[in-house]
Amino acid sequence: MAVAPVDETLTLADLTRDPYPIYRRMRAETPIVRVPAANRIFLTKAKHTKMVKEDPELYSSDDPVTPMQRAFQAHTLMRKDGVEHRRERMAMQPSFSPKVVKSDWSTLYTDIARDYLDRLPRGETVDLFTALCGPVAARILAHMLGLDEASDADMMRWSQILIDGAGNFGFDEEPFARSDAANAEMNALFDKLAPRHRAEPNNSAFSVMVNARDPIPTSQIYANIKIAIGGGINEPRDALATIVYGLLTNPEQLEEVRRQGAWLDAFEEGIRWVAPIQASSRRAVRDLQIDGIDIPEGVTLMTIQASANRDEELYEDGEAFNVFRKKVPHQAFGSGPHHCAGAHIARRTVGEIMLPMLFERFPDMSLERPEDVVWSGFGFRGPLNLPVRLN
Repeated sequence: MAVAPVDETLTLADLTRDPYPIYRRMRAETPIVRVPAANRIFLTKAKHTKMVKEDPELYSSDDPVTPMQRAFQAHTLMRKDGVEHRRERMAMQPSFSPKVVKSDWSTLYTDIARDYLDRLPRGETVDLFTALCGPVAARILAHMLGLDEASDADMMRWSQILIDGAGNFGFDEEPFARSDAANAEMNALFDKLAPRHRAEPNNSAFSVMVNARDPIPTSQIYANIKIAIGGGINEPRDALATIVYGLLTNPEQLEEVRRQGAWLDAFEEGIRWVAPIQASSRRAVRDLQIDGIDIPEGVTLMTIQASANRDEELYEDGEAFNVFRKKVPHQAFGSGPHHCAGAHIARRTVGEIMLPMLFERFPDMSLERPEDVVWSGFGFRGPLNLPVRLN
């Protein structure tokens, strides 16, 4: 019997501050390791994370010790498998289909991006994270979800509170108190908007779900709109900020990206380098083994895609930002049945629209003090600020 080694010293604060040196050590020494601070067994190698994500028969998304259920006050589609998961996922999928993106959202994305870029001052140092990355992601998502009455500030606040609650693996009460209050606010807004969406159907996720021929329960409609708020703001927000940081700190790459128009390549490299969603949980449905390590039934595994995306077996010098590295598929959007439903939307909004528009508008934009950028997060990660001079 080979049990997973235990890392008793590792804290959630260590992982929040900077997980990458920790993951590099784990990949080399203990790629499968029990971390009591998170009450999970970490999987840090790409081959293991991919295998687990793609086999829901053996590794269930129904994690009984997830803080997500408390944070969202519901058992969301993220923690479901099989027919139940597919029914809820497909309930809002029509809003995100390529056809609807083209007919309803593409022009809107561009108009919103242009509007928010118009608000930025020239020749000044601006925190791009708070002035652009967050608000533009919030406004695009609000329209797609059918929550256009919600302010950018509310959307961003709700998103962060839900993220904090879902990542509250220490089960501290304070983040859950804040998520309880945010849930009450969101529920009140949804109650207000539901009659309008029933009376005036449109292609927003809310309208599509409440007007479905066989709708899912209202409680799950609400829960899954909240899932979209939680992930649909932070992922494009953090991706945009990360990629801008990567390009501004590697000017020779920025020059070549411009020359080739390789904005989508920059997008893929940015989310590989710092995955906005860093880790996910799966539960072993029976006694199993992974590479000779016993995984008892009921144990919660944490697939660390942040680590998988820098795995030395796949990526040469994976710690570095390199837009023009050899192309290898990454796991930033997950894999298997729970592959991110908004992946192509993030590629469209950030990779095809925001990045080229931003650098066209401010061709000499500079990040004068990269050391001032603060990075944070374990379950979800990105920069918390991005002070750039908009030349």
